[in-house]
Amino acid sequence: MLDMSREEFEELVAEALDRIPAELTRLMDNVAIFVEDDPRPDGEHGTNLLGLYEGIPLTERAGWYAGVLPDRITIYRNPILRICETYEHVVEEVEVTVVHEVAHHFGIGDAWLHEHGYG
Repeated sequence: MLDMSREEFEELVAEALDRIPAELTRLMDNVAIFVEDDPRPDGEHGTNLLGLYEGIPLTERAGWYAGVLPDRITIYRNPILRICETYEHVVEEVEVTVVHEVAHHFGIGDAWLHEHGYG
């Protein structure tokens, strides 16, 4: 497995977020982004999950949406490092994973993301 500190990995996540166009990031609402080492072992996706969006997509929010906890996007460091052989591959995989999870916040589903190279 490729060795990378948590701080360096968190910086890659921040850089990937910075590459998302400002027009889109301004529309992101009530969402927090986290980096964790590994997904919960009892989770439905197992320990190979690269990222996870938990929340109510913007497309499903209506007048009732108020006073709720922020949506949560989590990027998992160890699963990404396990599938990457080079630093450049980690940079690419982090960016794809960040875009994938942010897209879920906007209500974009897995089928479209996979079709367009973000799966």
